[in-house]
Amino acid sequence: MDNPRLPYLAEKAHKLPLRPGVYIMKNRAGDIIYIGKAKALKNRVSSYFRAVEKHLPKVYQMVSHVHDFDYIVTDSEFEALVLECSMIKLHSPKYNILLKDDKGYSYIKVSKEPYPRIRHVFQREDDGATYIGPYISSFVVNETVDEVNRAFLLPTCTRRFPQEFGKGRPCLNFHIKQCMGVCRGRVSQEEYAEVLEQALEYIRGGGAQSVELLTRRMNECAEKMQFEKAAQLRDRIKAISRISESQKVVFSKVANQDIIALARSEQDTCAVVLKFRGERLVDKQDFLLGAVDDLDGARLEFLLRYYTTREDIPKRVQLDGEIEDIDIAAQLLSEQAGHRVEIRVPQRGEQQKLVEMARANAAERLSQKAERTGREVAALDELARLLGLSKPPAYIEAYDISNIGSDTVVGGMVVFENGRPKRACYRKFTIKTVQGTDDYASMSEVLSRRFGRYFDETQKDEAFDRMPDLILLDGGKGHVSTIVPLLASMGVSAPVFGMVKDDRHRTRAIAESGGEIAINSHRSAFTLVSTIQDEVHRFSITFSRARHQKSAFESTLTQCEGIGEKRAAEIFRHFKTIKAIRAATPDQLAEVKGVSKPAARKLYDFLHAED
Repeated sequence: MDNPRLPYLAEKAHKLPLRPGVYIMKNRAGDIIYIGKAKALKNRVSSYFRAVEKHLPKVYQMVSHVHDFDYIVTDSEFEALVLECSMIKLHSPKYNILLKDDKGYSYIKVSKEPYPRIRHVFQREDDGATYIGPYISSFVVNETVDEVNRAFLLPTCTRRFPQEFGKGRPCLNFHIKQCMGVCRGRVSQEEYAEVLEQALEYIRGGGAQSVELLTRRMNECAEKMQFEKAAQLRDRIKAISRISESQKVVFSKVANQDIIALARSEQDTCAVVLKFRGERLVDKQDFLLGAVDDLDGARLEFLLRYYTTREDIPKRVQLDGEIEDIDIAAQLLSEQAGHRVEIRVPQRGEQQKLVEMARANAAERLSQKAERTGREVAALDELARLLGLSKPPAYIEAYDISNIGSDTVVGGMVVFENGRPKRACYRKFTIKTVQGTDDYASMSEVLSRRFGRYFDETQKDEAFDRMPDLILLDGGKGHVSTIVPLLASMGVSAPVFGMVKDDRHRTRAIAESGGEIAINSHRSAFTLVSTIQDEVHRFSITFSRARHQKSAFESTLTQCEGIGEKRAAEIFRHFKTIKAIRAATPDQLAEVKGVSKPAARKLYDFLHAED
């Protein structure tokens, strides 16, 4: 690092007190570039100026610009947290998380026509229509419009009513009972207006209130012996209830809460906030935070930055992971809100599903920048969390040993880059030094040869010139315990895990040296690891079968007079495949080194004796 001030900064930090407080990093011009809090100022600030080369990129860059720092001692960690939040809000330092959310507004439009439609629009127009909103999140408006149209069987087609009554057959939505079939001309404007009003009550009041009103009307109709109308209301209540139960998008059993989750890609991090008010999702916001080194630290910083700029703080905040000083953070938010605020990390049930939904939305936002699918981003992020990796593994190598008998033991290496197979970097290994079927020894040979090529600068190969972010072995903790010390002795620091199968040969868990990590409940990571395990097994077994077939055919060739083991091997090296050998003419067979024309004629006759 070319920061000549490091010795001075390290000496100054060493003289700091072991007390809580806030530190303020400044550049040469005196501008504040970072503000942080510490339980012990001396320990925290000193860590920035020790072993600088080992810092993660964002911290390394910040330290390279530090010219000096100030500090403020406080009486408690809580005071330090309050002061840090206040100063970040005031100065907006470059290397602290800055929240920018520049989305426009959305509206729910109820068109002005004999049979009004409910749609999502981005702008109000002077067209006599009714507009509900504005909403910050188009996501919420889209979901709400979709749900209300399905629950109340409102038409979403492009036909005009009543002009197009009876013109053409009803569309698919009518046949699958997602539309009342206005196009048939059997729904009066009065009947339609009543249903529309119920739909608008649903939008304004939420599912619970809507069900309560409809139930009251249904009972009134039943008392008046209006059984057909009561049955229609009953079906509408069932539709709303079914949607409420199946769609976590719209409703939550907790009346007022925020759901916060983060997702990472290699270059960026996104935080998503889902806001529930009155048991209903009313908004979604997403924020791009840039590259993040410490996800837990970023989560805490985002939480504090987000709520120090807002007055609407709910009674509960659900997070997708742990944060340091969670009780102190809750105390700070409680004092700012004027009521008790709980901060939780749900592990199961409805709340955990909502957290997963928020994380999926964060991954989807990142995928738009990375030109990858949201599922790919989410899978790599979830895998990193599960395995305790510092960042999502963009480059994964997986290995498997396969054999059909002791004479055809082979190894296969497959590569997944950004969650997708990179077939140009797949490689096959014929086991050379191991006698018999010893999976551990064979795996050791494969990894030794692979990383031997990495460190050999005289041999260039796209598949071997890059250090993987993650190594997966088809096997359990025995394989991992064998390979980890081998790679450590070679100077390879890439994390190594095993892929464990159940009795039905399906992925069950991830193995590490000390045991196993359950993976079944982590859908995105589970799908990715299963795909990798299936692919490396397919690649290896295909190579093993080809080798076995070749070995058997070589043995067959030696039954021909004049063809020994060496000549048989030379014939294979020349023609590459059994098909090519069988298709060769006597003259072409004679082109093989060591095969004379008489021997070539005998071999040709031998191969075509049964033709």
